[in-house]
Amino acid sequence: MDLGSHRTSRRRLLLACGAAALPLPALGQSVFSLPGAGRQPVTIIVPFTPGAPPDIVARVVAEGLQKRLGGPVVVDNRPGASGNIGAGLVARAAPDGHTLMVHTTTLVMNAGLYASLPYDPIASFAPIAMLTEVDYALVLHPSGGADLAEFVARAKGRPEALNYASPGIGTPHHLLMELFQRQAGLRLLHVPYRGTAGAVTGVTAGEVQAMFMPVSGAAELTRGGPLRAAAVTAPARLPLLPDSPTLAEGGVEGVTVRDWFGLLAPARTPPAVLAGLNEAVNAVLASPEAGQALASQGYNLAGGTAEAFGRRMATDMERWGSLVREAGITADGPAPNR
Repeated sequence: MDLGSHRTSRRRLLLACGAAALPLPALGQSVFSLPGAGRQPVTIIVPFTPGAPPDIVARVVAEGLQKRLGGPVVVDNRPGASGNIGAGLVARAAPDGHTLMVHTTTLVMNAGLYASLPYDPIASFAPIAMLTEVDYALVLHPSGGADLAEFVARAKGRPEALNYASPGIGTPHHLLMELFQRQAGLRLLHVPYRGTAGAVTGVTAGEVQAMFMPVSGAAELTRGGPLRAAAVTAPARLPLLPDSPTLAEGGVEGVTVRDWFGLLAPARTPPAVLAGLNEAVNAVLASPEAGQALASQGYNLAGGTAEAFGRRMATDMERWGSLVREAGITADGPAPNR
């Protein structure tokens, strides 16, 4: 899943974090050492392309983990099938703490979208910690309206006359818009593109009138241009888009949504290893270096316990699964027009 379009910032961050294995840490910096540390690297599989937001987050975390573990940490991109290929690899990996995964809310969304998966989103993995959360913004082309109220009024006045873009069927952008339509009482036409770049081009050119995207990408895209960030899914206004109201402020309740990025291990990883990794990850997220790198990209730092992350995964799987079932969405086709 490609969740943003802030390419310049990504390139700078990728250069800062490195493209593969990072330098070995200095002695004495470890708060936890894996069995076999120094002989076997820790591999963090990212089931998405290099430069995508999960990859950015994974590389920041990998750099920090390497300073706290006893060996190198390598980021391995295994994209494909909306994250299912990489997740399947991790589900089958040895549960010894040397193979980890950074995934997103897509992991639990996929449970309702695909008839079969090479893993169980809950049973196949052991949560370590939530890393970050991302708020979304509703971006409008002028043909859709100058603000949220005008967009909603036009959509209600002409059902299915307005279009919206997403990077593909079943992506968070798509499901979030489906939720928004339901809560606002709208009927829009979905135009799924092959990835974020095409969707952004579509809304910029006016091929479609609206799109949900992460706030960092929305802030960059709407800066000085004709597009407007009409509202955000956050519970309060955001520093990156201070003039954009929340959807609740605009009269659309029940669409307070944050996408999460989390670190997971294969199921049956020993509890002591999981506890040590959780401690190390929380230390990374508390560091000024990681905090600044991630906050500058519009990410909300998370952290916390593995148990809290596991509860969030289960709650989100039920929430999005119910929406997918009710809307009749599958990975092979859009929701039917109603």
